[in-house]
Amino acid sequence: MSAYHPLDRGWTATAVSAEPPLQGVPATIPGCVHTDLLAAGLIDDPYLDDNEDRLAWIGRTEWRYETEFTFADDGRGRADLVFEGLDTIATVILNGIEVGTTANMHRSYRFPVRELLREGRNRLTVHFSSPHAYAEERRAELGALPGPYPEPYQFIRKMACNFGWDWGPTLVTSGIWRPVGLHTWTTARLAQVRPEITLDGRDGLVRVHVTVERAAEPAVDLPLTLTAEVAGASARASLAPGACEAVLELRVREPALWWPRGYGEQARHPLTVTLEETGDSWRREVGFRSVRLNTTPDAGPDPKGSAFTLVVNDVPVFVRGANWIPDDCFPTRVTRERLAERFAQACEAHVNLLRVWGGGLYESEEFYDLADELGIMVFQDFPFACAAYPEEEPLYSEVVAEAGEQVVRLAPHPSLMVWIGNNENFMGHADWGWEEQLSGRAWGETYYLDVLPRVVAELDPTRPYWPGTPYSGSGRHPNVPEHGTVHIWDVWNDIDYVHYADWRPRFVAEFGFQGPPTYATLRRSVTSGPLTPGSSHQKAVDGQGKLLRGLGEHLPRPESFDDWHFYGQLNQARAVSFGVERFRSLMPYCMGAIVWQLNDCWPVTSWAAVDGDGRRKPLWYALRRAYADRLLTVQDGDLVAVNDSPDPWSGDLELIRHNLAGEPLAKESVRVHVPPREVARIPLPRHVASPADPAAELLVACLEETRISHFFAEDTAVAYPAADFEAEARPVAYGYLVTVTARTILRDLALFPDRLDPDATVDDMMITLLPGERAVFHVRSSRDLDLAALTSAPVLRCVNDTK
Repeated sequence: MSAYHPLDRGWTATAVSAEPPLQGVPATIPGCVHTDLLAAGLIDDPYLDDNEDRLAWIGRTEWRYETEFTFADDGRGRADLVFEGLDTIATVILNGIEVGTTANMHRSYRFPVRELLREGRNRLTVHFSSPHAYAEERRAELGALPGPYPEPYQFIRKMACNFGWDWGPTLVTSGIWRPVGLHTWTTARLAQVRPEITLDGRDGLVRVHVTVERAAEPAVDLPLTLTAEVAGASARASLAPGACEAVLELRVREPALWWPRGYGEQARHPLTVTLEETGDSWRREVGFRSVRLNTTPDAGPDPKGSAFTLVVNDVPVFVRGANWIPDDCFPTRVTRERLAERFAQACEAHVNLLRVWGGGLYESEEFYDLADELGIMVFQDFPFACAAYPEEEPLYSEVVAEAGEQVVRLAPHPSLMVWIGNNENFMGHADWGWEEQLSGRAWGETYYLDVLPRVVAELDPTRPYWPGTPYSGSGRHPNVPEHGTVHIWDVWNDIDYVHYADWRPRFVAEFGFQGPPTYATLRRSVTSGPLTPGSSHQKAVDGQGKLLRGLGEHLPRPESFDDWHFYGQLNQARAVSFGVERFRSLMPYCMGAIVWQLNDCWPVTSWAAVDGDGRRKPLWYALRRAYADRLLTVQDGDLVAVNDSPDPWSGDLELIRHNLAGEPLAKESVRVHVPPREVARIPLPRHVASPADPAAELLVACLEETRISHFFAEDTAVAYPAADFEAEARPVAYGYLVTVTARTILRDLALFPDRLDPDATVDDMMITLLPGERAVFHVRSSRDLDLAALTSAPVLRCVNDTK
């Protein structure tokens, strides 16, 4: 018998240490200081112009949140204040009495307060110390540790990217960021439910570990009864007086299985656990599936590596992944609807896995529930990223408590595949000069090789744990391509994207290339003046220089903002496609590619496929092609057909070498059969693969509905004619149809309707047409658009439109 009373009304926020003071600002719970100040009109939007810099004071200020609530004794002997999330350094005070302190954004808190409650009005206060001040104090106390930025984010258990990243702003938050309520109860309550779900042949096995908390005597001396039900199976356990733990075991005969997207249905079954004496219950949708990492050493007389293959229900899965960062610097703004939009964008781009990156959060229940529902697999990093972390107290105990809570919280989700210890910290120790700076000090290795694997083994033994990414196994450099996971960042940072072809990895957990956000997003983020390449937020070191140098010989040097924007976006799309195609062509030697990154948290030039306003960049369209179940790609002189679908791919492969006028110069037809989940390499016949003039010819390959155009020279060396075409736009019920008929070759034809309507979208992009061919673009818009503008530059572009 219990009751939960939300305490989300009547809050105010006061700046305790600010000059001039801000008092009684209406506060929304869940929320944070920034969103409350923004709603009150007291600050400008942190995402626009250079407002971020002027708001740094917020993270260096102490804040007091206060509310009053009414309490009436309901006869239940226990009353707990329950905070699902406090960000971060907080002191909780009820009616003038301190009830507890917190120092971890990644934990929840329960404080017994029955003796402090008054009949009638009660005052609840949460005092937040400055996160900056706390982290700087710990750094001064423990000694500085190496990291990529001057901010001391590794000295506080808080979302690291709050302190800024090479794609994100420095907006250091405080606040009650998850729900808070008063829980009154009697006799006993379900304190923890931890299901272990496995397969035994075709049967599902569920071991439900239950911990109850008992109220004070005489409840301690009562026997208690627990029941569990799932998929038609049930179990019952009795707790003797004073006992608080039990394990209930259930066997489900041949349940429908949960499969990753593209491999089968996402069957889920309600699992319910009930404490009969009180009616207290716990319910989750769970899935039956097995998961393991195959890291078997290569066989043969001269083995050179070991596999890194995700195996689900005994089926090897090629990971077509994207890295996930927090979708907003202020997490409470990320609603289920917004997450559903991102997940839909991932699914439409044929992404089957999201890696929750270690500089962010353990995401919300809605995030993992959507992943379960849609079959999107999840790699979950523990929140450690790119820095040496202190192993001393008070951080050590916080890490242990946080990991235990989050592993239990997320364990019921079938989409969660692998726990990963950290992001790039092994790499930092090996390559970034840490050893010399550390002089023998601990740097976090104990967490990744001892603490976290022990927590996972104890609390979630059904899932694999991998110490970090990149990580190649004990005794090796962490980024060895023959073993484990690698990150490829010499491309983008130092060398051209064609060097992805130099890699032969087993699994790529990060790689990517920058491009600017969409025009509408960039225009919104700059509130005055003309747009220039320098208008966009750019957080990467020498980011603008790398963006321009990255064009290399691939594309012309931009002569205007419009050129810079188009070429920068196009080059990003091509670079990442090149990498994806390379890694997929190596299947099954390579069994995964996780692009950096799917999403952004604000308007910025970055590596994302979907920008900070949720708009799809050209990279998104390129990913949709490169991650399609069936892919054609030219690799090392061969035509490679990748069939990552459950059905065979058979047909006549048509190969035609054309000149730029579209005239066929050589043809070949090859009968192809690619079994499910396999790759076929077809040597290209010499007469179609060897151009007489590389600057004036291309190869078109087509197998069923899949077609690619392969050029023999970079665009800057191709003798393109000036683009000539007929374009027509006409209104339809949902927006517009734009039809383009080529009179000359049109290289990477793209349409950008957001330049005319920020809400407009287009169904396809980057289409190469030969003379006489036609493309039809479907534009969704509710506005009256200028038809002439819709069919001319800068809305309609192709590579050779400046010739």
